[in-house]
Amino acid sequence: MRFAVISGSREWTEATPERISAQRPVDVEDVHFEARRRLKSLKIEEWRVREFVTGTPMPDSIRHIAAQIEFAAQAIGRLSPIPLDYADDVYWPRVW
Repeated sequence: MRFAVISGSREWTEATPERISAQRPVDVEDVHFEARRRLKSLKIEEWRVREFVTGTPMPDSIRHIAAQIEFAAQAIGRLSPIPLDYADDVYWPRVW
């Protein structure tokens, strides 16, 4: 992210290595939290409960995207180091 410096300068600030290294390293639990957040937005628990109660199977598209999110979380969690922008949509499957 870039911010304009207002105090008498027209230069743009960039993230310096000192700023980047000062951030806390990303933990595997952070990645799993992001996966749970994405599954929650998909309302996966409601689909599972519906399937359990009514016996009507979950739609294949929901099941497929949930499996992709879980797979992506495992793959990102195995990276060393885990990217600081792990929550970016580029690492996760697209949900229409």
